[in-house]
Amino acid sequence: MNVNKLMEQKAVTKYRLSQNSGIPYTTVCDICNGKTKLENCSVKTIYKIAEALGVAMESLLDFSSEERGSFELYKSSVCHRVKEMGDIDFIIDTLERDDIRVYYQRGWYRECLYLLAMLDYISRINSVPVCTSYDDLRCCKLKEPLYSSGILTAALVSGSDAPKIKALQEAIPEFLQFNIVESEVRNVV
Repeated sequence: MNVNKLMEQKAVTKYRLSQNSGIPYTTVCDICNGKTKLENCSVKTIYKIAEALGVAMESLLDFSSEERGSFELYKSSVCHRVKEMGDIDFIIDTLERDDIRVYYQRGWYRECLYLLAMLDYISRINSVPVCTSYDDLRCCKLKEPLYSSGILTAALVSGSDAPKIKALQEAIPEFLQFNIVESEVRNVV
């Protein structure tokens, strides 16, 4: 769903959105007028707008639409949703929305497996049994290890695979089972 539709539904003006989010009015106008794509904004800006509109970042970015956005931004939005909702509410919401299955059916395997890994990880650390509805997807795996852009940049700058090796050693098992190298999902700003 785009920002304009959400603002209309919630009867929020551009000025009010700017005030409630702390985002400059000109930035809000640029986003609403299409001059600035929301996907090109910082995660902090997207988070503030989503929070001011009372929606999850994924809803604001419309990851449920047919248009696929940045995977790094997607990962960040999932981590923010966990932080906003809390672990148990995240589990419940994720199962009710069934985005894991939707992403899989669209062929969005990175998003599907990342969200499933997050669901399984959050379930494990809270001693909640994993949902068996996705057992058919738990045997899937990305062909190549998927590193964050930060790890890839560090490897490139250093001219060494040491950052990748370290990231693999520190990876969360639930993510690694899908060939996603992720070690930090809690420390989001």
